Amino acid sequence: MMPISFTASNYFCRLLARTSKTRSQESGLLPYRPHWLSLGLLLAFVLSTAVAGCTASPSAVDTPPAAESTASAPAEPAQAADAKTTLDTLKFKQGTGADAFSLKIKADGAKLVNPTGTELARLTVDDGQKVKVKDAQDQTLGYVVKNGDHWKVENAEQSKTLYVLRRQADGDYKLEDGQDQPVYRIKARDYGYEIETPDKQSLYKVKVKEGKTSLRNDKDETVLSTRDAIAPIAFAAFGFEVLTPEQQAALAYAVNLTGGQ
Repeated sequence: MMPISFTASNYFCRLLARTSKTRSQESGLLPYRPHWLSLGLLLAFVLSTAVAGCTASPSAVDTPPAAESTASAPAEPAQAADAKTTLDTLKFKQGTGADAFSLKIKADGAKLVNPTGTELARLTVDDGQKVKVKDAQDQTLGYVVKNGDHWKVENAEQSKTLYVLRRQADGDYKLEDGQDQPVYRIKARDYGYEIETPDKQSLYKVKVKEGKTSLRNDKDETVLSTRDAIAPIAFAAFGFEVLTPEQQAALAYAVNLTGGQ
């Protein structure tokens, strides 16, 4: 098929030639060929250019570049930042909101430090999940040993069991002394756990709400809290007043390793 521009130019050239011939015959003069031929070629070129522009492929038409988005990437939510913190540090606050202490998680255990970062105790865990507790002077204070469904708090020589935290089949726990005598009942509740005396007197409640785990006294006042990830039953260890702070931290750490299972 002949290009549109070529056909159009021939048509106009013939039309122009016919018109020129008629006028020449009327005037009795011969047409001035160079003149009308140049006009025809010029007109053909103009038409060819116009038609080619009109029939150009859409892909050849330049399109304005898409405007770059000026919106910045969405900021990480605050929860993501907190979650990252819990990977290496568990921070605990007093009921007043002031810092209480922190557990700095290490590859082989953790360090218990005060609000200024001073080391209070060092926890080392082995492959059997036995946690060794040392003080800041590197003196062994004791051990927490997991054995099936219970955790034993032992003395520095591992010659005596001081306390045992036992998991019950109904989801409750109990803390016993070295002679298997009950010290605390830890009852599962819809809000977390309740720590009671053997005669069912309420001492503390572990409550989990809106990402915050808190230890509340019998007046429902917060005495300790954290927004970092810790199993509620592990957090309950900080309500066991018969334990030293180092023992509480070690038991909480050991229980949290398995989520209390």
